[in-house]
Amino acid sequence: MFPTDSSSPLSDSEAESEASTSVAQPPALSVGFVLLRRFTLLPFAAFVDCLRLASDEGDRSRQLRCRWRFLTADGEDAPSSCGAVISPCEPFATPFCDPRQFDYLVVIGGVLDGSPTDDPAASEYLRQAARLGVPLVGVCTGVLSLIQAGVMAERRCCVSWYHHADLVRRFPQVNAVADRLYVDDGDRLTCAGGAAAADLAAYLVERHLGRAWARKSLNIMLLDGHRGGEHGQPQPVVFERIEDRIVRRAVTILEQHLGEVISVDELADRVGASRRGLERKFQDSFGIGPQKFARDLRLRYGLWLLYFTEHSITDIGERCGFADTAHFSRHFRAAYGQSPSQLRRDPKGREEAGVDPFFLHIGTRLDPA
Repeated sequence: MFPTDSSSPLSDSEAESEASTSVAQPPALSVGFVLLRRFTLLPFAAFVDCLRLASDEGDRSRQLRCRWRFLTADGEDAPSSCGAVISPCEPFATPFCDPRQFDYLVVIGGVLDGSPTDDPAASEYLRQAARLGVPLVGVCTGVLSLIQAGVMAERRCCVSWYHHADLVRRFPQVNAVADRLYVDDGDRLTCAGGAAAADLAAYLVERHLGRAWARKSLNIMLLDGHRGGEHGQPQPVVFERIEDRIVRRAVTILEQHLGEVISVDELADRVGASRRGLERKFQDSFGIGPQKFARDLRLRYGLWLLYFTEHSITDIGERCGFADTAHFSRHFRAAYGQSPSQLRRDPKGREEAGVDPFFLHIGTRLDPA
């Protein structure tokens, strides 16, 4: 049941009479979506659907309280990374797309497949918006476009753990974080992408329309409440920039398969190295072999899950690729000096022990960028 305050959704009968007066009034929230080459569909859909459901009663989709437009450099249709195409789109140059028409410009980035990510037309449009004081939102790899446009100087930005290493390699001067869902830095907002885009959209809906409208959108989307920007991302990340290309690829594979055990032979084959060569490279980089590195990485994932989720210890062990709870607990105690159940029961104890979920305890510590 929604609260019955001035910002609460109306009944259908009330909505009918309200609609006749609302249509002529400017919306409370206006958003322009800058869709880049091969943009990722889920964060775009999550964001715009949150606006759509907050804009009108039920599922009617009228642009009453919220308005949105889809923008591309030339107004051509925008193909997403999965092949779905968004239409109609409007060109940046049209008066309807003057940045001042929007409360926010939301940049939805595309896949990083080795192709150039710089879009000169989009960069100039974003710089124009920044000069006019229009807040800019970078979603998923859209944050890279904000950086390339030169509008993120001395700003902190949020990026997915999956793209963090790539971003800091390309832009080492940028203060990028991968331990939260989104960052609100005033007139620059950045989001890790994926389903977190719905959380950021709900945050903006609540700001402009009220909490009840944000809750209404998330409820209809079957999302269990609004997660704040400080909420941790559901995967940890190795923050250190790894110089060796082969080791970097191997660590990326391990990060993406935290729930399974990958043998050293299989890992070596996937990165195009011999087993002995890969072991030597890991020793040079970390002082330990790839097998121990992988196990400690999975244990660190278990530590993260203990901190930020309510999953049972048995479930956490399975999610981290351990055969049974006893196996997981034994290795966990060896790594952190406490059993998983002790750590969960005594948060003060884990702080006194110096256990930090954002560090890898694998001999050579990897410090955040």
